[in-house]
Amino acid sequence: MRTARLLTTAALAVASAGLLAPPAALAAGGGLEVFPSTVTPGTTVTVNTTACGSDGTATGDASAVGAGAFTLAPSTHEENAIGQFKVPPSAQPGTYEIVAKCSGSGSGGKEVAGDLVVTITSTAAAREQQLTPKGHVKTGVGGALGPDPVQTAAGVAALAVAAAGGTWLLHRRARGDRI
Repeated sequence: MRTARLLTTAALAVASAGLLAPPAALAAGGGLEVFPSTVTPGTTVTVNTTACGSDGTATGDASAVGAGAFTLAPSTHEENAIGQFKVPPSAQPGTYEIVAKCSGSGSGGKEVAGDLVVTITSTAAAREQQLTPKGHVKTGVGGALGPDPVQTAAGVAALAVAAAGGTWLLHRRARGDRI
């Protein structure tokens, strides 16, 4: 029984490692890196890959987002082909696949892809909005001097009635009267 449990655990560990490992194509030749990966319409996007080898070039295709074809050329970084395209102002929000096909010697016409997310608002504007809160905190408790004077007056009156009632009850108890 114990041996079977150990073998089952070992088999599950091997299967988990196999599922978490990167695909062979990405591990061996790299994928297509898209920077920035989240953009607004009108932004210039840079893509690069190491899949095409040291002297390889590639033809990129960003027609999914409406930008068309672009060229990736060898860069100063070792075995890196790099290119740029501009997301059209008419691009709709969504996730788009950007593809590049290697054309250099020894690349074998390898094709790599990466995802580009188009949003309406930039992530910098969203971060700025989160850092500068405005308005009252709506926790349900409220403060003593809220924005509504009628509610403030009603709260003060309720506290006064409670204080007077408590004082009266304590006075009766001190005299020995039963409540």
